[in-house]
Amino acid sequence: MLFNSYQFILGFLPVTLAIFYIFGRFSRTSALRWLIFASLVFYAWWRLLNVAIILPSILINFLLAQRLQRLGVDESNRRASKLTLIAGIAFNVAFLGYFKYTNFLAGAINDAFGTHFILTHIILPLGISFITFQKIAFLIDVHGKRIEPFTFGDYALFVLFFPQLIAGPIVHYREVMPQFRRASCRFNGTDMCVGLTMFFFGLFKKVFLADGIAPFVSPIYERAAHGDPVSVLPALMGAVGFTLQIYFDFSGYSDMAIGIARLFGVRLPLNFDSPLKASSIIDYWLRWHITLTRFLTAYIYNPLLLWLTRRRLARGRPALGGRNVTFGAFLNLLALPTILTMFISGLWHGAGYTFIIWGLLHGVFLSINHGWRLLKAKLRPAQAKHDQSGGIAGFVLTFAIVSIAMVFFRAPTLKGASVILAGMVGVHGIGLPASIFEHLGPLANLLQRTRVGRETWWSAVNFAWLTAWTSLALGIALLCPNSSQLLAHYEPALGVRPTDQEQRGAFARLAWSPSLKWALAVAAVAAAAILRFGGPSEFLYWQF
Repeated sequence: MLFNSYQFILGFLPVTLAIFYIFGRFSRTSALRWLIFASLVFYAWWRLLNVAIILPSILINFLLAQRLQRLGVDESNRRASKLTLIAGIAFNVAFLGYFKYTNFLAGAINDAFGTHFILTHIILPLGISFITFQKIAFLIDVHGKRIEPFTFGDYALFVLFFPQLIAGPIVHYREVMPQFRRASCRFNGTDMCVGLTMFFFGLFKKVFLADGIAPFVSPIYERAAHGDPVSVLPALMGAVGFTLQIYFDFSGYSDMAIGIARLFGVRLPLNFDSPLKASSIIDYWLRWHITLTRFLTAYIYNPLLLWLTRRRLARGRPALGGRNVTFGAFLNLLALPTILTMFISGLWHGAGYTFIIWGLLHGVFLSINHGWRLLKAKLRPAQAKHDQSGGIAGFVLTFAIVSIAMVFFRAPTLKGASVILAGMVGVHGIGLPASIFEHLGPLANLLQRTRVGRETWWSAVNFAWLTAWTSLALGIALLCPNSSQLLAHYEPALGVRPTDQEQRGAFARLAWSPSLKWALAVAAVAAAAILRFGGPSEFLYWQF
């Protein structure tokens, strides 16, 4: 079930909370077991088969993790432990690969060799990508002796905890399980207020902003998917509009997940920190989908970098470090692992050529950004040491390349993406809705002489609404503090604390507090979101 649904808000969540608190008065163990059961119900609500598919995977991973923990006690078992870890990672990758990439691989082979393999319909379990990464990280942490002894109940609660089950944040066992062990499993006023505030902020982002933009962005991409030309203005607005849509969609989901978890006394890690305010692509990935960036860095990029560095040093070649970084070292030890990591990120997001290109683009962007920083440090060491910000120019460039890459993320086909990109650079000319021309009088003739055309497929109403929604969303994303900043004094997410700037000036005056003023404000935000229920709405990241 969706978080933005009446059955979740008025049924599942209050019932789950009430029984959790009742059990907690008598037995913490019963309360936590109830939470596991409720999470299974939540996961099975969409399709009962989801549970039948995912439970065997959970059991196998638990058995592998138990074996890793037993082998880790004795250093003489290091080789067996490593083989068990490799088997566990291979199993999870194969599990994900079968359900998510079988049809894509068959289609790619058909495209490449002109074969005619039949594509069968394979049911994709909800949240399989997030669950798989979480299980892989757990196995690696057990192998690294970073996990204390655990029971099946502990493991099941960690994997199945429903707020983060479908689309993250991607959490580590050692982040949440100590909290469950300390949790009173009883009603707490602060947790309830902070949790509900975060939930309704997220609901507003998702239902009011993301779903508000979606109906006016989708027709642009649908037209491009059919190969019909899209002129400059709708192409640009489609790219920027979708960038804002997916930001508020996914950051809204993350806020809701963090808020729901807080109702149970658990703090999940922060997943978004105003990424659209970033002034470099490096800064952007430190703010966007933070838990994914953390996973990719710790479990893919760092091991790859370490392996490449050892190989390079063994051959007597210089590694990264200092000001005199060679071009070969940069390509082999920074650009290569960055591009490979982002390639995996793109493939993880979706089984399609467009996602792969999206990942590769970000890999290239990140490599160029790192290269620029190294060059700047070499040419102007004193300035580069203290200034990693790109300023206004860096912000504009970052927003532009993020929006361009998002065209591939949204477009269903490469053909559709190429139409949008061609439109953005003026290949298909400049056009305005025909109904706008009718009200311009003499100005219409002047515009036509400057090759501004009439577009009958795009109405003035759609143009006006997309302009309004984009302006509103962009203003909120760039000018307002984010949810975690407003509640920073109450640590809404794991490790979030107010900065020095947030403790004074305008930030301090805007900070959330359990007051009547804020109660009315949150009630208004909740009402605005709930009143928009009923229209088409789907979390973009549920397909992953």
